[in-house]
Amino acid sequence: MSDARIDGYARALFEVARAEGTLDEVEDELFRFARSFESSDALRQTLTDEQIPAAKRQAIVEDLLGGKATNTTTQLVSMVVGSGRGRDLPSIIDKLVARASSAKNLEVAEVRTAVALTADQQTRLAAALANATGKQVNLKVVVDPSVLGGVVATIGDTVIDGSVRTRIDQLKSRL
Repeated sequence: MSDARIDGYARALFEVARAEGTLDEVEDELFRFARSFESSDALRQTLTDEQIPAAKRQAIVEDLLGGKATNTTTQLVSMVVGSGRGRDLPSIIDKLVARASSAKNLEVAEVRTAVALTADQQTRLAAALANATGKQVNLKVVVDPSVLGGVVATIGDTVIDGSVRTRIDQLKSRL
């Protein structure tokens, strides 16, 4: 799908969530759903399969998110999948997250860790990233077991890699 269409969907989803007063919560839920969507081949194939009727794909979304996400999030994902734009869901959501962060004068900081972080760890990490980059950040944590340990943070075009895997690779190259 063209960037203009992706931007259009992101803008529309943003406006709906903002109008309902649930932007922060919906943005976070959508971000987590997009990462799950990207990491699960079965989910991605099911929600993008044109052979499955749109109503069935929407029912799958509602079963997955019902009770676990706000009604707004469920309806927004269902609408995108039902309109046949499931393949573009991560791009649409990433644009929405960027738009929401920009509206709050924040930069999106996608952080990958091997384990979930506590609220205190997230607060301290956000402060450290803000200090390192000079920008206030909207922290988005993704649990990624391939990191092994440590943190990999991406803020715009800047990547801060403090992962154990990278340190091991650096040691290997020195030896």
